[in-house]
Amino acid sequence: MKNIITALILVILVLPSYAQRRGTPPQKIKRPLTHVAYDEWKSITFRQLTPDGKHVAFTLNPEDSDGKVIFYDLVKNTQSAVDRAANIQLTADSRHAVFLIKAQKDSLTYLRRLKKKKEEMPKDSLGIFDFSSKIANKVPNVKSYKIPKKSGGWLAYQTERQTEGNGNGKSKKFSDDNGYLLVLKNLTNGAEERFEYVKDYIFSENGTGLLFHSTGNEQDMIAGIYWYDLMSGSTSQIFKGHNKHKYKYLSIDEAGEQIAFIADLDTTKALVREPKLMYWKRGSGLASVLADEETPGIPESWLISENYYPNFSKDGKRLFIGTNPVPVLQDTTLLPEEMVQVEVWHWQDDYIYPEQNRRLDREKKKSYLAVIDLQTKNLVQLGSPEIPEIRIDEEGKAAVVLGLDDRAYRVMRTWDISAFTDLYRIDLNSGKSQLIAKEIKGNARLSPDANFVYWYSSPDTAWFTHHLATGKTVKLNHGLSVSFGEEDVDVPDYPSPYGLAGWTLNEEFILIYDRFDIWKFDPKGVRNPERLTKNGRESNIVYRYQKLDPEERFVDLGKNLLLSVFDENSKEAGFARWQSNFANPSILVKTAHRYNLIEKAKEEDLLLFTRENFQEFPDLRVADLSFGNSRKVSQANPQQSDYLWGTAEIVKWNSLDNIPLEGILYKPENFDPKKKYPMVVVYYEKFSNTLHQHHKPEPIRSLVHRTMYVSNDYLIFVPDVVYQTGYPGESAFNCIIPGVNYLIEQGFVNKDRVGIQGHSWSGYQTAYILTRTRMFRAAEAGAIVANMTSAYGGIRWESGLARMFQYEKAQSRLGVSLWENPLPFIENSPLFFANKIETPLLLMHNDADGAVPWYQGIEMYLAMRRLNKPTWMLNYNGEPHWPVKRENRIDFQTRMMQFFDHYLKDAPMPMWMERGVPAIEKGIQQGLELVPAPY
Repeated sequence: MKNIITALILVILVLPSYAQRRGTPPQKIKRPLTHVAYDEWKSITFRQLTPDGKHVAFTLNPEDSDGKVIFYDLVKNTQSAVDRAANIQLTADSRHAVFLIKAQKDSLTYLRRLKKKKEEMPKDSLGIFDFSSKIANKVPNVKSYKIPKKSGGWLAYQTERQTEGNGNGKSKKFSDDNGYLLVLKNLTNGAEERFEYVKDYIFSENGTGLLFHSTGNEQDMIAGIYWYDLMSGSTSQIFKGHNKHKYKYLSIDEAGEQIAFIADLDTTKALVREPKLMYWKRGSGLASVLADEETPGIPESWLISENYYPNFSKDGKRLFIGTNPVPVLQDTTLLPEEMVQVEVWHWQDDYIYPEQNRRLDREKKKSYLAVIDLQTKNLVQLGSPEIPEIRIDEEGKAAVVLGLDDRAYRVMRTWDISAFTDLYRIDLNSGKSQLIAKEIKGNARLSPDANFVYWYSSPDTAWFTHHLATGKTVKLNHGLSVSFGEEDVDVPDYPSPYGLAGWTLNEEFILIYDRFDIWKFDPKGVRNPERLTKNGRESNIVYRYQKLDPEERFVDLGKNLLLSVFDENSKEAGFARWQSNFANPSILVKTAHRYNLIEKAKEEDLLLFTRENFQEFPDLRVADLSFGNSRKVSQANPQQSDYLWGTAEIVKWNSLDNIPLEGILYKPENFDPKKKYPMVVVYYEKFSNTLHQHHKPEPIRSLVHRTMYVSNDYLIFVPDVVYQTGYPGESAFNCIIPGVNYLIEQGFVNKDRVGIQGHSWSGYQTAYILTRTRMFRAAEAGAIVANMTSAYGGIRWESGLARMFQYEKAQSRLGVSLWENPLPFIENSPLFFANKIETPLLLMHNDADGAVPWYQGIEMYLAMRRLNKPTWMLNYNGEPHWPVKRENRIDFQTRMMQFFDHYLKDAPMPMWMERGVPAIEKGIQQGLELVPAPY
């Protein structure tokens, strides 16, 4: 026996070396993911082609350490990198990339630990990368930079470097109040111009000039507004002011010929400020007041708004500005203890008081639109408290604008958040308004050239156009059997639209989506509708138009169109080409992936896009317009091959209501159908169409991380849920339970090791399901609604909205008010049936949750505590609806996995589960260490 064992050992030792000598590589041993792996993964947060299509710039940024920008040469297939780049912009001439270089994170952390002051902390540098030489030049201590939007060759940046003095014995420090040094750099020849004490600056879009505000250097530059002509190299002061004057919103027209800005020229401490609208035109000398509180056309006791950015129409003939009534001011003579601070909640308030508080800053800065004809200088007030919202056409050239008034319907927002709106046409020359339609439940817009107003009406599931010239309103899809509202809507409200692709040339047609296809409608209602993509519904393929030019205003049906495609049956995706003389779009690419088209190079037929599935990270790829010559240009996370991953597949079953359902089953990489695996059910509403989504390791904020668990030998089941009004909890039960049973019947699920997890809406459903079954061995439910009777009368504190609409019209799907029928509120509330729960429950609800009041979590926790049922609740202090701070996200994911490992894998219990973490230890002892097994 001893000789046999010795011989076996020799064979084991010899075989690997023999195999290697024979050329067989050793098998790579992969390891499961842990929470430590989060730091290895990088994201591509910036990605852009140069306009000439010869280079692509993209970042590779870890979540909690320094990243870098890659400049990839698509011609030579080479790349250059610069560390810690942020705020990246590419010049319009494709010659340079400009960016800030941030200080090293570990250095900043170290200095913060030393309690260093802000001025002692390292400053950002400026990086200028030359695509031709592949050299990156750096400038230290840079505060900000700007480049022209549509012209290359120029760069302006502000530096925080201080000067010793200004030469006349006086010193004036660079600061937020005084301004900073502005450097204007010619990127072609390297020449520089310097301007001191600049507070604000802006290039014209076309690169003809630089506009800036300086507080003056007490030598050769006095305070005021300056224009630097980039063509002639000359500087002109266009407004002479005082260093105590305040200027806002420097604005230049598209041609670079006109300038507007807001000026506060009052050097006193008057509480009511009277801003002036200043205007300058090339060749006109100094800027002058174009409008103020005395200008004809401005309502009595109104002012020019200091909170609205003046903007020119595209042709430069109009200037749109804001106005506002004189504000209500606090009596500054009163001491704090003399002020009465009381909220008066009136039952007919437009907005309930919490929403008023959330809107307070917006209301203080509220502006009403006005327009100035720059030829006649006439000012016309367009907006008003009666018609507060004004929408103009894309270029600001039309003779009318669209006015929207929702005042009569604001009270109903308490229980119906979408409410209604009245629509008005307003004449730009007179300001006169004319009613177009009342009680519109939909988002109305002007067509690009403002010949039409168009909207989707939710109650009608129909699109409408209103021809402004004739006053005729047309229901576009009248008589069509196809729905243009969501076909599978399962909330007690009207279905939302699928959207639209845009307008065709000369506003001849409007292109609108149904569930699958693109339809062409005559906005005047004369010609019959026509389906452009004629096979979408028949083949269950969703077609959507891909806009390749960000400045495109109209869809040209005389050209080939690029469409995205998604197959609802196979979940495959890709792209197709639509041609006017072909019956159906021709598929260019369609695979078992998820695609995202990022952009087309402005000057070349080159596309930048990503492709992903569960195994494949969405790295960057380029291809021509036919998706030929496709190649990958980034490799963000090659370390993925070191880890165990998994697979994703569609599962189908029927609900207890006999409704066909789909879901996703994630399996471990080395799945063995003969084994019994623990499984966690994770869900929300419908996720099956995300089959090919990649889930990189990262501390996500609220749900079980699918990849992390699958890598650690779990099954993850993500079932779709459909709902019946009035039965949200039972609907979830009826969908999920048979799906789990179906998988158990396949033989590879350990039926005694199944968990369930959800957050917010699915957290509620999880708590409800636990009152109906003992199927699950453990459950985590985050940010739940435990008691629909108390939650119904609550507030969503982040927005200030009442929660009633949630239950009557939206996701909670009860469809009635508490007084119409209280029983659904009780029957769907897990709190009232907590005594039936036999599953250990981990809750997470944070005390700053602005979506679901955290007292809902408290109600459930106290019920479970009173009933002596095993429960824990995590409250990340100061966090909202989910943990945001990275350390808290990691902590939550760690605790949740420890919880499931203990119940589903019989792992040792962590200390926080055994004894908790007392308040005296909070922030000191985390209790993550595992409790030793008893001897």
